[in-house]
Amino acid sequence: MRVAQIPSFGIDSLELVDRPTPQPGPGEVLIKIRAVSLNYRDLMMVKGAYNPKLKLPRIPCSDGAGEVAAVGEGVKAWKPGDRVCGTFFQNWLDGAPTPAKVKGALGGDIDGMLAEYVLLKENGIVSFPEHLSYEEAATLPCAALTAWRAIAAADLQPNSTVLIQGTGGVSIFALQFAKLKGVRILGISSSDAKLQRASSLGLDKGLDYGETSEWDRWVMEQTNGEGADLVVEVGGVGTLPRSLRAVKMGGVIAQIGVLSGPAEAIPIPMILHKQVRIQGIYVGSRQYFEEMNKAIASANLRPVFESRDWTEAREAFREMESATHFGKLVLRVQ
Repeated sequence: MRVAQIPSFGIDSLELVDRPTPQPGPGEVLIKIRAVSLNYRDLMMVKGAYNPKLKLPRIPCSDGAGEVAAVGEGVKAWKPGDRVCGTFFQNWLDGAPTPAKVKGALGGDIDGMLAEYVLLKENGIVSFPEHLSYEEAATLPCAALTAWRAIAAADLQPNSTVLIQGTGGVSIFALQFAKLKGVRILGISSSDAKLQRASSLGLDKGLDYGETSEWDRWVMEQTNGEGADLVVEVGGVGTLPRSLRAVKMGGVIAQIGVLSGPAEAIPIPMILHKQVRIQGIYVGSRQYFEEMNKAIASANLRPVFESRDWTEAREAFREMESATHFGKLVLRVQ
């Protein structure tokens, strides 16, 4: 089988090589991969910025979908032909996270999904909604589940306001999931064209922050001085101070991203004064994944993505690096 691997760090190091096709042992499932989606974590992993001590060579990418090709001894839940996704954390099945549960992350601790065949534990996969294609399903394991848990972090009511940052995979999923709750959604982006696309998905009001960097003031204006009930924070330490100024007193910041470096000191007194809850979000368990899939199926929700052939993986990673994409970037595996 062919796999894409990094023998050394850097996008230019990504290479297609041949490896023996694995055979499933007891409790294992062999999956024929049909599509893989990219996350910012995958880009950082390839570049060596996520874990400089990563054992190489490594097959990158945590998110993929395909069909069961073969099952090992004792596997009862799956059969050849079943359409499945891998779970981001192979060991976090349910309950609260623990250090042991968050080990075994695909595309990091262990080889990922950018290959023609992948061997996973039988409880390390889930079925996905029937109305989704393989490409759509490949967007779910990390970005969708992260957004799902971010929206669940606050007790949103119909009169609540949610702020999303940018139009990448997590933010667009957060927009779609928030829309299912009937709340008002504000969004910021560096591209007016992207904001217009987001409006077609349900964004109520958008701001091009290239025109004004003080988007926190804009949020307060849009909420009559109250602030957003929930901020889906994907920027990181560089945007957190403005998120704190934009969030409502007693509101929630779902902290996800690490995209930006510090621009100013984090205003700790504001956290205390506004009594803000900052909730770290790191994907989720298999149980959360299954709950999300039920909601996606019930709403007939369709992920937003752009697709490329997996032989164009280098170009796709560069596209992610330039942040020119909208929604998710997906690689078709032939």
